[in-house]
Amino acid sequence: MSQSGKNGLTYSDAGVDIDAGNLMVEKIKPHVRSTRRPGADGEIGGFGGLFDLKAAGFTDPVLVAANDGVGTKLKIAIDANKHDTVGIDLVAMCVNDLVVQGAEPLFFLDYFATGKLDPDQGAAIVAGIADGCRQSGCALIGGETAEMPGMYSGGDYDLAGFAVGAAERGQLLPAGDISEGDVILGLASSGVHSNGYSLVRKIVGLSGLAWDAPAPFGEGTLADLLMTPTRIYVKPLLKAIRETGSIKALAHITGGGFPENIPRVLPKHLAAEIDLDAIKAPKVFSWLAQTGGVAANEMLRTFNCGVGMIAVVPADKAQEVAAVLEVEGETVFTLGRMVARREGAHGTIYKGSLAL
Repeated sequence: MSQSGKNGLTYSDAGVDIDAGNLMVEKIKPHVRSTRRPGADGEIGGFGGLFDLKAAGFTDPVLVAANDGVGTKLKIAIDANKHDTVGIDLVAMCVNDLVVQGAEPLFFLDYFATGKLDPDQGAAIVAGIADGCRQSGCALIGGETAEMPGMYSGGDYDLAGFAVGAAERGQLLPAGDISEGDVILGLASSGVHSNGYSLVRKIVGLSGLAWDAPAPFGEGTLADLLMTPTRIYVKPLLKAIRETGSIKALAHITGGGFPENIPRVLPKHLAAEIDLDAIKAPKVFSWLAQTGGVAANEMLRTFNCGVGMIAVVPADKAQEVAAVLEVEGETVFTLGRMVARREGAHGTIYKGSLAL
């Protein structure tokens, strides 16, 4: 007699619960519906998500795609059993990368992989993803939930996100006219966002603090404050791009900080001169630097240090662009300017010092 005939093994015996997967799909349907927008009004459950570019108002679009994850910030979510905001981070890391290219995010897909599916946990995660989609104006049109016993232990899970946006042909950023003297505007971050969390977790370990301990740098628990979601800059930036026509380049300040991200959008003959005195770093960064003994330059290449996004604009348009962004709720400040780049020099140079 065969092994399967003898034991009557099922997929559930192997650790995969199809019924739990179906239950989760039912739980998330209202969240998915809440993200509908022109171009996307279908139900999840098909083999692929549909999007109608014409219904979205585009005539000659160029598609822009981005994908990302949340990184080890997920470990804090798991350890603190707080899963309702990491979905916002997932969307933010993707759609902020689309808008810096001048693209309007259109639709989003997620990948959720876990060792043992908990439909309530999964639904909380997708509720956060739907929240991020609403904040950025994109539709959640599909996703994958993978239950993989043996790949993930305990309550561990991983998330990946995939976003597609569009811009009319000829309107992509960066523009080709960035020049010496252009102003760099900084947009304040909401905190650590979703980069550098392996170092954050190491510093928390050194501090000896538990996740539910009061945070030394603000009101709330350590987990709550470190789980603050990544700010989504999409709608304010799209409004500023369309109303002023003056944004030449945008850079999302993620892993690698200023030195890695800003030069990606600059011509080779120019450098970004950053005035570190202009940055009012949130207290969380001071705590991380002091508790971990992290040098300022290491902070600047690991974290956003309080600046989640930068915009390059003509000097005579800086006030106008800042005003539009401020009306939309952003905290904006003059962060620096474009200067000639010396041969062999880095694309980001500093003056002043970061107050930590």
